[in-house]
Amino acid sequence: MDETERITTSPSSKGRETSEFLMRIVRTLSHSADFEQREKEKARIDKAYKQSDKKLGELVTAHYEDLTKVTQDFSRMSKCINDSRERITKIREDLSSCKTLLHCKRDELRRLWIEGVEHKAMVALLDQVELIKEVPVKLDNFIISKHYLHATDLLVNAVAKLEKPLAGIDALRDLKAELIARNEQLHETLIEELNKQIYAAVPDQSVSLKRSSSYRRGSNLTKQLSDPECKQTKPTELLKPPEMMDLNKEIKEDLNGNPEENPAHFIAVLVEALFVLRKIPDSAERNKKMKDPLGIKSKIEPELSAIVARTSQQVVDSYAQQGESLSSQNQPRFLLELLENVFHQFRNVARMHKIVLRNLQRIIVSGVPVRNELLYDMNDVWSKIQAVLELVLREYLDVQTSSRQRAPTSFDEPSTDINSYFSKKKPTKSKKHHGKSDKISLFRFDASIHAMSTNSYVDDNMTFDTGNLFHVNLLSEVGLGKHQMVCKPSVNNITAIFMPLEAFIKEVEDAVACQDGTSSLQSFVTEFIQNIFLGQVHATVSTSIAAATKGLQIIISGFDALRHVVDHKTQKDLGVTRPLLTSTVTVDRNIRKLQELMQSLPTYGDQFLNMICNILKEYRDTCNSAYRGIVQIESDEKRVISATWAKDEDISRFLRSLPSWRSLQMSERQDLSKKLCSEEEIRTLNSKEALILISNLSSEAIIPQQEIITDVTQMRTIANVHESLEWFAGRLRQFCELLSARSPNSMNSIELSTREYPPVSDKSLESLKMLVKDFQDLAEICLLLLHLEVRVHCFYFLLPVAKQSNYAGPIDDLDPDSNVLKLNKDLSAMEEMLVQSLQPQKFKYIFESLGFLVSSILMSSIQYLKKINENGIKKMCRNLFAIQQNLTNITMARETDLDHARQYYELLYMNPDDVLSLIVEKGPDYSYTEYVSLFQLYQKSHPHIKPANLDTLLHKLEEVMNKTQNGSSA
Repeated sequence: MDETERITTSPSSKGRETSEFLMRIVRTLSHSADFEQREKEKARIDKAYKQSDKKLGELVTAHYEDLTKVTQDFSRMSKCINDSRERITKIREDLSSCKTLLHCKRDELRRLWIEGVEHKAMVALLDQVELIKEVPVKLDNFIISKHYLHATDLLVNAVAKLEKPLAGIDALRDLKAELIARNEQLHETLIEELNKQIYAAVPDQSVSLKRSSSYRRGSNLTKQLSDPECKQTKPTELLKPPEMMDLNKEIKEDLNGNPEENPAHFIAVLVEALFVLRKIPDSAERNKKMKDPLGIKSKIEPELSAIVARTSQQVVDSYAQQGESLSSQNQPRFLLELLENVFHQFRNVARMHKIVLRNLQRIIVSGVPVRNELLYDMNDVWSKIQAVLELVLREYLDVQTSSRQRAPTSFDEPSTDINSYFSKKKPTKSKKHHGKSDKISLFRFDASIHAMSTNSYVDDNMTFDTGNLFHVNLLSEVGLGKHQMVCKPSVNNITAIFMPLEAFIKEVEDAVACQDGTSSLQSFVTEFIQNIFLGQVHATVSTSIAAATKGLQIIISGFDALRHVVDHKTQKDLGVTRPLLTSTVTVDRNIRKLQELMQSLPTYGDQFLNMICNILKEYRDTCNSAYRGIVQIESDEKRVISATWAKDEDISRFLRSLPSWRSLQMSERQDLSKKLCSEEEIRTLNSKEALILISNLSSEAIIPQQEIITDVTQMRTIANVHESLEWFAGRLRQFCELLSARSPNSMNSIELSTREYPPVSDKSLESLKMLVKDFQDLAEICLLLLHLEVRVHCFYFLLPVAKQSNYAGPIDDLDPDSNVLKLNKDLSAMEEMLVQSLQPQKFKYIFESLGFLVSSILMSSIQYLKKINENGIKKMCRNLFAIQQNLTNITMARETDLDHARQYYELLYMNPDDVLSLIVEKGPDYSYTEYVSLFQLYQKSHPHIKPANLDTLLHKLEEVMNKTQNGSSA
């Protein structure tokens, strides 16, 4: 059973297994001797066959349709095979017959084949002729659509065919000549198109020319930009860096696209087209055979000049009002705008040239022999850019006119002596001439840079000569001779353009390997600034300061000083409440200009700072000379008393330690939250100041008139000098702080609201700080002088009150002493002058505690009175009352110290015993010394009191004073 199943399940080997199975049965039956065994085998085989028949019948029944279909298909296929065999047999017989016939007509067939080849060649030539005839039209279409690579290939192939395959066709001779001519025209067209892509494809207004709404023609530029003729193909952002170009990439041209959509690819197409024309060397340099002798390299400078002229015209059209010319206006911002646009365009020109050179390099790398000596490089491009910019700068910086003025040889040296330009003469004594005093000459300009440069220009061969470089013919050659000027030529235009110009020069130097690391344009700018601009600035500043300080001699003489202070409008603009000297404001303005130059030309920051320091030194010396002219008496050694004391270190230090001075400094810093001293401490310190002054001035000699300042206008001048120098020092101090923040060694982080100052040397910065301190010291000395001068005037007028006047007369004089009246008049005059010139807190400092000093002077002067009666006591009280009224009007506060002095003199109405009783009853109001002087005057005024009685009174006074002091301390 298993064997039967194995046979049925293996149909692929059914025949072989069936044979083996029958042979095995025969062997079994033939070798079996037992009949039963054979019967069993037979029965098993019968059974197996029956099962097989049954299974076969079932399979046939199940697959009858398939079996029928297979049988039919087999019959059909068998029929097709038989038909094919019959056709093949027939074909074979036909081929054999054809072979026999061909052998019979071989020569005729060869003739017909040759004729067919000839006709085919003629048809091909006719097709080529037809195509050649269509070349001009196709060429025009390609050129119109700017598919230059296809046009070049078409033209080169057509000329090649006309020169070789179609050379013998006379009918094409005119067409050949035309195409050869078109070859040259296409070459020129490619050169023009390449130059257009390099120069004209750069947007002229890449940096937009913006206008204020105040300009009425602001829409002109918008119109220009919206004009289709002004529109460019694509912004340069589509340009990949030339270094990223694949030198091995094949250049292809898409007929379905806009060839100018990608400028870099379009330039590559143009260069490839020139290469196909075999014109690469001719394109890169001059070719004498060309009608237009200018190639790419020789067109660089004219095209760059055309960009400058075109941009200049656009700036003029955009900003000039109708009927006006920008060339006559000092508007360097228009020049800055012009250069920014030109710089942007020049960068794109250089970029385009770099793409051109990269494509030329691609051709060289491909193995095509090209003469390198005929090609140009980027150094040539940048050199031409620098040359054109230098010509533009020469014209706008007015180099030709300004080249005669030379700068000092060493502006960058901190020790530069400005005296060679501000020649200061030694002060001389004033002399009378026709009733007028000669003025002392503080400055001379016969040694100024303008005079020196003018006198030495002819003999000096090293002057910055620009005549040959700036010739009109040269300008006309490069196209700059007729371009519109956007502003008035001036040396000062460099300040507006220096920073962007330096940035562009840095780009040039980074792009080009310059000798010594400096480009020719940088050399020109450096030489211009050092040889022309610095000298021009110095001459302008020195002339301005000289004109302003010329009148200081009038100040020294004390006449018409108001002519030398600024007007109210200037005061308002400066934000000050008191008049400032015109010379100070002029110097400050010039310093501000130099500070602006430090920001505009940061490379030369140290030179400008040294110039500032030298100018400040000269002005400091000028102010000191003016100050000495006021305070010095005839000899150089002797000064007025107040000036001598103000310069005395001990007295100056003491005065600066007083609360009034410290409160003044705190009020300047707006720090009024602290109260320095109590009223008692202030009174004690004022008393100490008065004692110091009295001890120095209350001698038996009267103060000479020449030792005080009698002209109050000079005091007003000193007040103006103080206010001016203090204001000036404050502004310079702010400048120092800003410079310190930019110092390389500074750790400060001050944020600047404007452009930052460049870092400067520590030596120059320290020199500036010392000068600021000198100005501040002189300003403080002026204020101390005024403070002391008012007090010296009090001594000058009050000391004679006791020493020269009679206070024991028989007649009651109702008027105060004449010296008191003079003092009041003098104080009122000083008050009138100083209140207009000093700030309120400083005015208060001048007259504060003056009542205490007056009372102290008059009380201490009691020792100089020989006698006094009741009329004299009344007169002294009138003196005190008159001074008190005047001081009250000045200080707007009741001077109680004068009441104290008046009460002191009123004690003379009482006898000494009553005074002692009053001391015992109420305590002492005055010092022991003051009581002693009072008793002594009483004794001299009453002869009946003997000296022995005076000694007794003084002894009692001492006991009473000691007793009251011990009682108060207990």
